[in-house]
Amino acid sequence: QVQLVESGGGLVQAGDSLRLSCAASGLTVSSYDMGWFRQTPGKEREFVASIHWSSSRTDYADSLRGRFTISRDNAKNTVYLQMNSLKPEDTAVYYCAARRSSLTNYYWGQGTQVTVSS
Repeated sequence: QVQLVESGGGLVQAGDSLRLSCAASGLTVSSYDMGWFRQTPGKEREFVASIHWSSSRTDYADSLRGRFTISRDNAKNTVYLQMNSLKPEDTAVYYCAARRSSLTNYYWGQGTQVTVSS
């Protein structure tokens, strides 16, 4: 059974940093495309960042490139999202996701709330 458990969210001030973690079980993060998405009330879930399973190539939403960094620790079977220079508009529930390939559906975590105050 696949489980993705996010942690590290919280309330911070604008300009602060946070690191989100996604601990995986039931799958190996080095064998799956791993990603982060976020969602605010009334809006569609949006892509944040991803890391390819074999090449480790990373991809980011254009508006977040340079502030957010996705990484993977294979030994801990965990994926991270380092978020720097946070802005109030980064406030959202952040979800970890995993998929075997672009042809398969994502597995999702339960989400972790990030709130950035101005």
